[in-house]
Amino acid sequence: MERIESTVIQNLVFNEDFSRKVLPFVRSEYFENYSEKVIFEEISKFIVQYNSLPTTPALLIEIEKRTDLSDEIYKQAVDSLNNMEYVPNDKQWLIDTAEKWCRDRAIYLALVESISIADGNEDKKGPDAIPSILSDALAVSFDNHVGHDYLNDYEERYDFYHQTEEKISFDLDFFNKITKGGLCNKSLNIALAGTGVGKSLFMCHVASSCLLQNKNVLYITMEMAEEKIAERIDANLLNVNIQEIASLPRQMFESKVANISQKTQGTLIIKEYPTASAHSGHFKALLNELALKKSFRPDIIFVDYLNICASSRYRGGGAVNSYTIVKSIAEELRGLAVEANVPIVSATQTTRSGYGSSDVELTDTSESFGLPATADLMFALISTDELEQLGQIMVKQLKNRYNDLSVNKRFVIGIDRAKMRLYDCEQSAQHDILDSGQEEEYNNEDKPKKSFEGFKF
Repeated sequence: MERIESTVIQNLVFNEDFSRKVLPFVRSEYFENYSEKVIFEEISKFIVQYNSLPTTPALLIEIEKRTDLSDEIYKQAVDSLNNMEYVPNDKQWLIDTAEKWCRDRAIYLALVESISIADGNEDKKGPDAIPSILSDALAVSFDNHVGHDYLNDYEERYDFYHQTEEKISFDLDFFNKITKGGLCNKSLNIALAGTGVGKSLFMCHVASSCLLQNKNVLYITMEMAEEKIAERIDANLLNVNIQEIASLPRQMFESKVANISQKTQGTLIIKEYPTASAHSGHFKALLNELALKKSFRPDIIFVDYLNICASSRYRGGGAVNSYTIVKSIAEELRGLAVEANVPIVSATQTTRSGYGSSDVELTDTSESFGLPATADLMFALISTDELEQLGQIMVKQLKNRYNDLSVNKRFVIGIDRAKMRLYDCEQSAQHDILDSGQEEEYNNEDKPKKSFEGFKF
């Protein structure tokens, strides 16, 4: 008698349409037979890595490489693959049946987990997690959307053209200009800078600004401790030199924090993970936990910073090169932005050639040129001795899906490192760095003499 699990496995190997449709919704724990679970894991891994269906010989080789299988399980998996025969079935029946199987297995596993929680056998989850677990299982379904019908879906399209896109604005004028009003949901936004230039300072400042806009902010750090990030945000919001925060009297500190609380309806959560230990899967779990325990859903997420995240697809330190790892991390973070329907702000390091350069390019992106291809907005933060003396930092756009890249390609903003703040400079500060798109604002008589001779234009 043919089992649905076997049918699913067969079609994942031989039926590309079925595989593309179904694979994102199937989980390895749905398979009761361990050898089928092993085969599914190898199929999934192969498709993700090579973007094509695996052959039976390829699966046999990959299974042979595994060191975690007993002789019995290995033999069962090999026998299943060797005896596998593809039998075509009605496409819709196949999808409907696979969907029902996924939902039934999800519900069964959710019930088992809920019973375990109720019996007190789960340390990390309490009874308040049960409704969400059951709800997620009941919601399991394949996406039935097959595309936009140009002629019949015109009303939906017209409404889309006239809807106001929800954005989170900056408190910095030029950043609002280049993004047409702020960061939109489902976007990945990257700051590129060398060590010590101001990646974390930029993210802490924007996070502080978002909090004052009544937004819920999630700040994930893998470089500094939660307390250090909180200290930087204290300096920004309390308007106090970061070196002087510890010396503030308790009453004054409490008063300043209380004053901030009165100014916002938002919440800021800072979560620390060890360097290179967490990936998008951990971040998804964190979002679920925050929703259950604190009724907290972020409006924006900061990840400090991208290069020291882990990838859910690849293990670090293996045969996979850094280009693939970083590109994968960027893709996973953007996927998280889409799934959570929020903007994600992160940062990346420059290469050695880019560090200290007065003109950073996309080629100066550390470890992966694939990262800029994934980002919606990418800009460099540039600091030189001359800019430091002026209390300024230069921003150079590298990629922009929000707006015309050539408009305001370079601009400067003020920086107060002691108070971890950024601020708008007077318009005269922009005169020395005119790019195409800014030139038209001034005639030849008004145009000031350039003073930044070391910069490339």
